[in-house]
Amino acid sequence: MTTTAPHSASNSHSHHLSPAFPGRAPWGTAGKLRAWQQGALDRYIATQPRDFLAVATPGAGKTTFALTLASYLLHNHLVQQITVVAPTEHLKKQWAEAAARIGIKLDPEYSAGPVGKDYHGVAVTYAGVGVRPMLHRNRCEQRKTLVILDEIHHAGDSRSWGEACLEAFEPAARRLALTGTPFRSDTNPIPFVTYEEGNDGIRRSSADYTYGYGNALADNVVRPVIFLSYSGNMRWRTKAGDEISARLGEPMTRDAVSQAWRTALAPTGEWIPNVLRAADQRLTEVRKSIPDAGALVIATDQDTARAYAKLIREITGHKATVVLSDDTGASSRIEEFSASEDRWMVAVRMVSEGVDVPRLAVGVYATTISTPLFFAQAVGRFVRSRRRGETASVFLPTIPMLLDFAGEMEVERDHALDKPKKEGEEDPYAESEKELEEAEKQQDEDTGEQDMLPFEALESDAVFDRVLYDGAEFGMQAHPGSAEEQDYLGIPGLLEPDQVQLLLQKRQARQIAHSRKKPDDEADLLELPAERRPIVTHKELLELRKRLNTMVSAYNHQSGKPHGVIHNELRRVCGGPPSAEATAGQLNERIKKIQEWATRMR
Repeated sequence: MTTTAPHSASNSHSHHLSPAFPGRAPWGTAGKLRAWQQGALDRYIATQPRDFLAVATPGAGKTTFALTLASYLLHNHLVQQITVVAPTEHLKKQWAEAAARIGIKLDPEYSAGPVGKDYHGVAVTYAGVGVRPMLHRNRCEQRKTLVILDEIHHAGDSRSWGEACLEAFEPAARRLALTGTPFRSDTNPIPFVTYEEGNDGIRRSSADYTYGYGNALADNVVRPVIFLSYSGNMRWRTKAGDEISARLGEPMTRDAVSQAWRTALAPTGEWIPNVLRAADQRLTEVRKSIPDAGALVIATDQDTARAYAKLIREITGHKATVVLSDDTGASSRIEEFSASEDRWMVAVRMVSEGVDVPRLAVGVYATTISTPLFFAQAVGRFVRSRRRGETASVFLPTIPMLLDFAGEMEVERDHALDKPKKEGEEDPYAESEKELEEAEKQQDEDTGEQDMLPFEALESDAVFDRVLYDGAEFGMQAHPGSAEEQDYLGIPGLLEPDQVQLLLQKRQARQIAHSRKKPDDEADLLELPAERRPIVTHKELLELRKRLNTMVSAYNHQSGKPHGVIHNELRRVCGGPPSAEATAGQLNERIKKIQEWATRMR
């Protein structure tokens, strides 16, 4: 049998990849596959595997690749029908619509019984497969079936879903697994994914084709992301009745970080209104070059989502579209927003994955979900590029974990089944069971837990803290509404990546020059560039102090000077308070200085 690779279910449809089709073709090549899609297709055709795992960054065009492959398999009679399994009802319908545009008909309403003769297959959810696995197994046994498992990591969400997928699709002729985020925060195995043991004894997922964010960025397939981070003073009352104050970004215990974070996101404080106001100003700037650009707030729950929508109406004078989980009409509201030129949408979790609203260019991460999986999916909503030079802007609270995630956008990870843990060692990707469960909830109904929170948010304010871009940090702290903040909010929305870098460097240089002209007594914020204000955890700060004390002790033996004298000399030369109160940047400066002294004495 000869095998050819048409671009659709019928050759007459090969040019019908419309601009709205998820994963559009590269510049000037409408109707053609992107290089990575063609490369993955070529590899599949050459090897003809039963199982194939394609890992491609959000926005790269996994749907286009999968449907092109489905068309090839149908055309060459290697399969007779298709089953697409998606995470949500909305995505199930989106798959059916995308398939229809290239001549493949999928039934998104299928529940039982024979499929209509007009259809090439069905689109279902993982939850649906979990309820009736034998129904889908029987279909696979009766006819040669291609199963497309969209965002395959969801099959590891629960033991029942994973077992149902194994039971339902074990007889399938071909299985194509897709994901933009192949790692999970737990060690649940993912069905039909190959795991290979590394030299360290850890079994990790092995992809057949990988197209990461870094590659997609270099190919102008996705937008570069500018992260704008906001700090500020938080005050809250604990369950014991104690009032605590802290500043976002300062080292504190994990519990304190959590409570300060939630205080920042409380709609009754000043942090969230100031950040929403800044994000709206950024959106106005972006719309000068991308007229239909939209913005999205990702909220933690329904109550705060509604409160944020009310704030947006007060700040902007425009109504925001509110999307609450998979409630009635949620899909249609997303579609209406996508087709409109409305400015703002507020959503609870639902728009974190797979939903294609390409005009979203500005985001506010206003949720306390802190798994790397969820963060990558959330940011993925803003990176879908439509034309060269578009940039995305995402506003974040200055939380060490989030800034780490932002700085690792281009890091490719595999799903590890084994996670060795040393005594006392914290795994930054091993979030609590409860937090992961919250992140994966199908419904975000009010559970009453809000009334039992162990703290009460009292007040908050916001301070522009820094910009993270391409692994580097820029900017000095600035008050909301200040000329310094406006400098960063006013970066054009249509720029080449190297132009963004250059502009950020210029903005920071201008800030530093302006700061030097001001009298010291006017400096009410920490006027140091971001690279000299590293964000560290409580644990990391303790390690820095320990390292400095060790070096002071070694220098004491080398020089004969008492420890106190050495510490005082370091303070005199480098500035700042005693080491017990010094920031991470000040401790690092002292460590460098004492290394310099020790080298001179040799």
